[in-house]
Amino acid sequence: MARLLADRPADTLTIGEMARQLGHSHGAVRNAALTLVRRGEADQNGTGQPEFRANGKTTAAAQTAVISPPGTHSPRAQPATPHTTSPAAATPRQTGPIRRAGGQLYHPRELADLPDVEALNRLRDADVPVLLYGPPGTGKTSLVEAAFPDLLTVAGDGDTTVGDLIGEYTQADGGGYVFQYGPLVTAMTEGRALLIDDATLISPKVLAALYPAMDGRRQIQVKAHKGETIKAEPGFYVVAGHNPGVHGAVLTEALSSRFSVQIQIGTDYDLALALKIDARVVRVARHLSRQVELGELGWAPQLRELLSYQKTEAVLGTNAALANLVGIAPEEDRDAVADAVIKAVGVKKIAPLTLGKQLSASALRKPPGITGSAHRGRSR
Repeated sequence: MARLLADRPADTLTIGEMARQLGHSHGAVRNAALTLVRRGEADQNGTGQPEFRANGKTTAAAQTAVISPPGTHSPRAQPATPHTTSPAAATPRQTGPIRRAGGQLYHPRELADLPDVEALNRLRDADVPVLLYGPPGTGKTSLVEAAFPDLLTVAGDGDTTVGDLIGEYTQADGGGYVFQYGPLVTAMTEGRALLIDDATLISPKVLAALYPAMDGRRQIQVKAHKGETIKAEPGFYVVAGHNPGVHGAVLTEALSSRFSVQIQIGTDYDLALALKIDARVVRVARHLSRQVELGELGWAPQLRELLSYQKTEAVLGTNAALANLVGIAPEEDRDAVADAVIKAVGVKKIAPLTLGKQLSASALRKPPGITGSAHRGRSR
């Protein structure tokens, strides 16, 4: 990649141009180009359809091959091969934390005797679409972001339109209208991974626009833009997220049939303990989760809520964080959550975090503390 840019110092090259010259997938080329940019060994212009060019360090970078640390790119280099002759456990494994694009660490979990990120990459290499399902806050999006650094995401809801997926006309600075391609077209033309988050909240009529890109046709027709045909480049891959039980989330047969592998995602409470979250609160979450499984309760804190508890506790103290944990529970489950917290922590009463009476001028001059229905928490 560096050698190609160094040989053409006056040119700016797109992902597609470089992929055609190098004979690699768009996803692999994009990852390599972004790696050079992160190292300061190439320059990037634009973000939606980025272009790259050489800088003063590119020639030196072209002289020596540098291997990126594990987890910083998707392993797109080799095509899928059958794994029937050798056990999966013999394959090199990425088990340590992986830094996602936003800087957060993801801790891989086991899936089919492999680290989950490796399993997803194998499925991508074999072009097997995956549906991840489970309660909100269990790490579905985090897993996909860790597995695919070249990821594009569509946040689905009841208002998502075909234009949100494929693209639509927008007004240009000069006053005219130009067609702005959507994330589906970008993922197809650049050979990138595409996450349809909360896919089951999107209208089935809208999702139907996605299906031709996922089946043997590997192409779509952009009716809004002169009937243009868009073909998927190698590396294009679709993964979807589904939150069962969320109001309005419907997993239709048409959607389910498009995803050959469906993986349930739950909270890893052992990971929560490893992240130093209060063991008593983790114990409460486990207990509530079992009640949810038995159909006795509708809600239990997932990893997202436990991490939020930890941050709130560090800022406002334990009792305020406990009160907030009760307050974020759905109203119909709030009493059960409060009872579980009371038994585990040993307090007499706990209620949602609430503003109390107005402080007097003398109280305002005192060191800050917790007011309201929650008891004063310990300072840290």
